[in-house]
Amino acid sequence: MRLKRNGSYTLIGKSKGKPNGKKPAPEEKKLYLEPEYTKSRITDFEFKELVMLPREIDLNEWLASNTTTFFHHINLQYSTISEFCTGESCQTMAVCNTQYYWYDERGKKIKCTAPQYVDFVMSSVQKLVTDEDVFPTKYGKEFPNSFESLVKKICKYLFHVLAHIYSSHFKETLALELHGHLNTLYTHFILFIREFNLVDLKETTIMDDLTEVLCSSSGSSSNGSGNGSSNSAAAQNHVKER
Repeated sequence: MRLKRNGSYTLIGKSKGKPNGKKPAPEEKKLYLEPEYTKSRITDFEFKELVMLPREIDLNEWLASNTTTFFHHINLQYSTISEFCTGESCQTMAVCNTQYYWYDERGKKIKCTAPQYVDFVMSSVQKLVTDEDVFPTKYGKEFPNSFESLVKKICKYLFHVLAHIYSSHFKETLALELHGHLNTLYTHFILFIREFNLVDLKETTIMDDLTEVLCSSSGSSSNGSGNGSSNSAAAQNHVKER
């Protein structure tokens, strides 16, 4: 069955995250962890059930449909605060004490501002999800052998964007009264990538405090086991040193 989706075998660029080398400042209170905000959702739906692979659907088709949807939703969520995410306010792509760098197709390290990094991510992912050879929409068209590894890379980058919104722009999100949408999107996304082991747990550790609060009531497994547990070894290959 071919699911309806909005529709290069390699993802242009790659990124690495590592401590920024500066002496850690006293940890600020994380506003997004306040109970009055973490309880905000736009739905009480059980996302653990929603992310599970339906019996009649091909795994790659399910990954493609959900990955495309998350791309559009995360891109939309970021657009709501993009005017506040500037080269001056976000001079690096930072999440807490971690700074992410972009690497182009030649492996050249690029230190960029957060809006530049997000633009690199969204532009690269847009090219992939609209490429019929990578994300086929026509019946009978096969997915490439590298499809799962590409989905893992996409999800890692999308996680970086979500984490940056929480880390640097939650106040603006709160002012726009969109924190319920953000919490719902984050919960759905995290449960999805854990169900299929799409992003190594080491990569998402930086937001474990939020994940525990938002996903604990959604049946999320702490070890990330799910239908994709057999692919955990492959997932390790896409983790970069922090």
